[in-house]
Amino acid sequence: MENETIYILAIESSCDDTSAAVLRNNKVLSNVVATQSVHEQYGGVVPELASRAHQQNIVPVVHQALDRANIDKKLVSAIAFTRGPGLMGSLLVGTSFAKSLAMGLDIPLIEVNHMQAHILAHFIDADEMKAPTFPFLALTISGGHTQIVLVKDYFDMEILGETLDDAVGEAFDKSAKILGLPYPGGPLVDRHAKSGNPKAFQFPKPKVGDLNFSFSGLKTSILYFIQRETAKNPDFISENLEDICASIQYTIIEILMDKIKKAVKQTGIDQIAIGGGVSANSGIRAALLNAEQDMGWKTYIPKFEYCTDNAAMIGIVGFLKYQEKKFAAKNVTAQARYIIGT
Repeated sequence: MENETIYILAIESSCDDTSAAVLRNNKVLSNVVATQSVHEQYGGVVPELASRAHQQNIVPVVHQALDRANIDKKLVSAIAFTRGPGLMGSLLVGTSFAKSLAMGLDIPLIEVNHMQAHILAHFIDADEMKAPTFPFLALTISGGHTQIVLVKDYFDMEILGETLDDAVGEAFDKSAKILGLPYPGGPLVDRHAKSGNPKAFQFPKPKVGDLNFSFSGLKTSILYFIQRETAKNPDFISENLEDICASIQYTIIEILMDKIKKAVKQTGIDQIAIGGGVSANSGIRAALLNAEQDMGWKTYIPKFEYCTDNAAMIGIVGFLKYQEKKFAAKNVTAQARYIIGT
């Protein structure tokens, strides 16, 4: 097995990005992502429209991934796919396609937990990326999840803390919507924050026990703040946009960093890896790198293309599972809720 060349065709369709990748062992040969712009006019992802777009995109995306990797589908050793968590309609498209292709090629099928893949993306063999050693702490931050995970081994993970309501990505996007910024607003908050004063305005940090998170109260306080200030000055947002964004981002980062510091203290583990779409945020990356200097941590940040939803991260899990012969049954079904460790 050690000398065997393994080709994994990976498929990701958990939300609104259709992605396919081809890996040769732990190295990415191609990683194709088709985004869906249809949701911008609605201010968020519309599940029915997302699943329809996946149906349109999945065949050309898989074809393009194989073409860019310059391999024939007959060389594929196994097909890895996102089983969950995610939008059920979107997951069904990827799951059904993966099952059908695996049956047609008579090769193994490998199910992948989307959030576990965000963590294991660190083990992709890529320039400027180093993999953490076990055990380490993973901060998974996305539109639907905010978790601190103790990673003891590739497939031995324990959630130490998670959000009790809204995820950090939703907090960014909803704050952007309150400010009148288009969807997806999280990256726009990050962009405007770079030119603003992070301490111009103060927002409360929720008091949540242990290592859990909560962002619903923060969203409400931002909404009331904007309503109050715009009642006094209709041009308040346009005149203070950079400072508002910087202050929102600063507060969210402080919430995340407080919990990570607490997790390091509780576990004694000072290796921190981040994953998920929100890990592309420049402020969060900078805060972790600063903590590496100030706290003596070792921080692991994946390349940008492996932060957002992509099939390469599904493929690395597929490769690791292939080595251990962890194959799925052909009657496997999608799971909208799929908890790490289950």
